[in-house]
Amino acid sequence: MSHAARIVCTILLGVLLALTGALPDAEAADGETLTNVKARGVLRCGVSEGITGFSSRDTAGQWAGIDVDFCRALAAAALGDRNKVEFVPLKASARFPALQTGQIDVLSRNTTWTLLREGALKVQFAGVLFYDSQAFMVPGQGQKQSVASLAGSTVCVQKDTSTLDHLIAYSSANGLNLKPLVMDSASDTSRAFFAGRCAAYSADSSYLQALLLHAPGGAAAFAILPDRIAKEPLGPVVRGGDEPWLTLVRWVLLTLIEAEELGVTRANLQVRMREPAVRQALVPDDPVARTIGVEPGWTLRALQSAGNYGEMFDRNVGVHSALRLERGTNALWTHGGLMYAPPVR
Repeated sequence: MSHAARIVCTILLGVLLALTGALPDAEAADGETLTNVKARGVLRCGVSEGITGFSSRDTAGQWAGIDVDFCRALAAAALGDRNKVEFVPLKASARFPALQTGQIDVLSRNTTWTLLREGALKVQFAGVLFYDSQAFMVPGQGQKQSVASLAGSTVCVQKDTSTLDHLIAYSSANGLNLKPLVMDSASDTSRAFFAGRCAAYSADSSYLQALLLHAPGGAAAFAILPDRIAKEPLGPVVRGGDEPWLTLVRWVLLTLIEAEELGVTRANLQVRMREPAVRQALVPDDPVARTIGVEPGWTLRALQSAGNYGEMFDRNVGVHSALRLERGTNALWTHGGLMYAPPVR
């Protein structure tokens, strides 16, 4: 099968799975999700099976990561308690069915925002929590200095991901004849790569950086190539059709971003709220809360739970974390990045 044919088959397969695999209740009615969350008394948040910095468990079984912190902020906004969250670990292939069938209320699992997913799967992305890009990891110190040097090689990649689609498209467009070795889960894919079954591993750059922390033989035994072949904007996802829930999830995220721009942190929140301009920027009118279905003060509860976006970033993936990722595109727009929140009023 040609690379072009593979691209078509991959897209058609994704659409077919969406149309046949989703249950009749794939779309939620206005207010349904929050009503269910309140009745249950807990937010069910879909996360990864374990990605350092994003969503992973420590030896005591406690979840941590930027995706996890976002879910806790959402729980604080919706239920008044950041701890009222049940984290549901999901493989990539299971994440959208879990959302469509109501097994989870929100998906916060390093998931890329694409038109195909919104159009075919009847889901909606609330925004971008982390701007990422697709990269390649290779053994050694990067003797293969570019993706072009991988021409004709086998590349490990996880199934049911945008990474696979982008890999096939890039290979075809550049005549590289890359041969995907498609594995069922992230753990299967990394085992195959570390066992030498592939010349490279292609995934989100942040995921490869996290994988380096646990690489056999240490991080020095592998290299991430400088090439970036696709945009991977990662963000929280909800079922389509429930506009109040989408609004709540979206504006929890935007509140965290706006708070960083204003210099409002978890530590100084109460003091800064005395400033009329800050309060106006971060606290919507009570009628908005009633329309969404939450108690007033929901933005402040979210901020008190997680801190602003910069605090979340630094704590989980930035300077205060094991990953030590630079802000880059995830910096505020005022600092050369892409993080930008529309005004509350």
